[in-house]
Amino acid sequence: MYLNRRNALKLGGASLLAASLPGLTFGNNDEIIIGHNSHQYRVNTNWGMLEAGKNPVNNCHELVEDSQGRIILLTDETKNNVLIYSKKGKLLESWGTSYPGAHGLTIGGQGKDQFLLIADNSRHQVIKTDLRGNVIFKIEYPKETGEYLHPGQFVPTETAIDPVNGDIYVVDGYGLNFVMVYDQNGKFLRYFGGKGEENEHFRCNHGILFDQRKGKEDEILITSRQDNCWKKFNRQGTYLGAIEMPGSFICRPVQQGDNLYGAVYRSGSEANEFSGFIQVVDKDDKVISSPGGSEPVYSNGKLEEQAKDDPANVFMHPHDVYVDSDENIYVAQWASKKTYPIKLERV
Repeated sequence: MYLNRRNALKLGGASLLAASLPGLTFGNNDEIIIGHNSHQYRVNTNWGMLEAGKNPVNNCHELVEDSQGRIILLTDETKNNVLIYSKKGKLLESWGTSYPGAHGLTIGGQGKDQFLLIADNSRHQVIKTDLRGNVIFKIEYPKETGEYLHPGQFVPTETAIDPVNGDIYVVDGYGLNFVMVYDQNGKFLRYFGGKGEENEHFRCNHGILFDQRKGKEDEILITSRQDNCWKKFNRQGTYLGAIEMPGSFICRPVQQGDNLYGAVYRSGSEANEFSGFIQVVDKDDKVISSPGGSEPVYSNGKLEEQAKDDPANVFMHPHDVYVDSDENIYVAQWASKKTYPIKLERV
């Protein structure tokens, strides 16, 4: 049973529904609370909603926060590829008309020198811009590897910036699944990975993160979405292990404090439409909460397969999350009827 998320807010018998569905609870005024254990969230479906005729979105792909505390959303709607919000969901600025395949968004630098890296899978490029949208440089298809015969084989989905030296790591999640490494000026350095079944290979290396949790600073987390996991590597591309999440077709890893967060765009099978939810992973790499999904259960040290458990129909296809300093989660969605991001407020 799935209910329209707006109608669910009006349910007089919401408490009866919650009693039979432990992944969902209600508080004052029948507000929707989702999640498990210590990480539960109040759903704010009105956050960031705009006038669609003036500031439309198509696929809301990724979110970051700048040093001013502004939430930056990337959409592949070329009327305004970048929407910049306040924490309260008020639109502050918009720009961008030339990114039809806008997909990956990474922020780097500090203060007035902050910049964005936009992975555009239609343009087959990674574009570095300032926070006003002025282009600084472009990374073209990696012909230096000898693996790519033409630009169309390069379909980048995400980037990450090495916190030690500023090197740029690019994952080619919709292309040949290699990881390319460039210096901070866009000069090609090396590559590793590629599509395949072995540990050092990927099946849709959709996202990447330099893990900055205590004791894990030398690890890079890279998604292998069709394998339902985040794989661990060192900077040279040596495989170190994986965080397994059976049943979860998870997108990029995002860090806040000691925890990792990720958007599961589909669950159970990649063919299951509108079956997404959110994962929260603790410092020991264990899933501790799955807002919109089934409760995480470990048997003999292994996570049991999970699936959507979202009776209020909060999520369709979550694609990315951003987690602020108060541990509120902002959720961007793909192929979700052109809806604006959803805010999950930590309770």
